Amino acid sequence: MFWIVSSTVVAFIMATTMIFVRMKAAKKPASIKKIILPPLFMSTGALMFVLPVFHISWMQLIEAFVVGAIFSVFLIMTSKFEIQEDDIYLVPSKAFVLILFGLLILRLLLKTIIGQTISFGETSGMFFILAFGMILSWRIAMLIKYLKLKKTLEQKKSIMI
Repeated sequence: MFWIVSSTVVAFIMATTMIFVRMKAAKKPASIKKIILPPLFMSTGALMFVLPVFHISWMQLIEAFVVGAIFSVFLIMTSKFEIQEDDIYLVPSKAFVLILFGLLILRLLLKTIIGQTISFGETSGMFFILAFGMILSWRIAMLIKYLKLKKTLEQKKSIMI
């Protein structure tokens, strides 16, 4: 019970932190580095799978990743960029906060349901993969949007020269 409560508290803190980071990021120009670093940093969490308690089957891995990718659709829809002067900025979305907490609640409900049938370690492993699938899909979509807008900005600059 302790682990379930503590992991829920940590998930809530991470979601809240993500909201503040996103709000702060909207005040500065976006960059490729800022888009691709979060999934790279998160990928270090895969070291948890070194421990046998967190091992999951290939089917569980695929299921969790696909669910994460599906969840990312909501984040992708709220991630928009715009050109301001000569820079590209992430446009803050009012729906982002609601979507993020909605996804958190949905993940917690799923975790509670799934946690009744499989071990805590497997559940943790699956939900790490789910979160990674979500952030990776979201960031790839953001990168594609960013690169398209960057190309438009560069074309605009070359016409002005």
